[in-house]
Amino acid sequence: MGDIVNLVNKYGFPIVMAVGMGFIIKYVWEWATKEIKPVISDANGVLIALIDRIRMLDNDLIRLNQKVNTVLHLRGKTIEHERVDAEKQINKKS
Repeated sequence: MGDIVNLVNKYGFPIVMAVGMGFIIKYVWEWATKEIKPVISDANGVLIALIDRIRMLDNDLIRLNQKVNTVLHLRGKTIEHERVDAEKQINKKS
């Protein structure tokens, strides 16, 4: 503590605080690049994998929806065809 007081007396408060802020900035920079950056990189990789899976599921849903629409369309034609045949049979009996 006495060293800091001597430095303030010798160089002035603003100079000592500027050097102190430099050390704090250096510490934060090293902490961010050594500890935070790898975690963010890993999270980024997981995020990309999840986005790829979501795209695959979206494509699967689109294909499934097209198949269901095709089946419903064909089934609708079959139902319509059966209805027309039934009407023809009723008309023949009449």
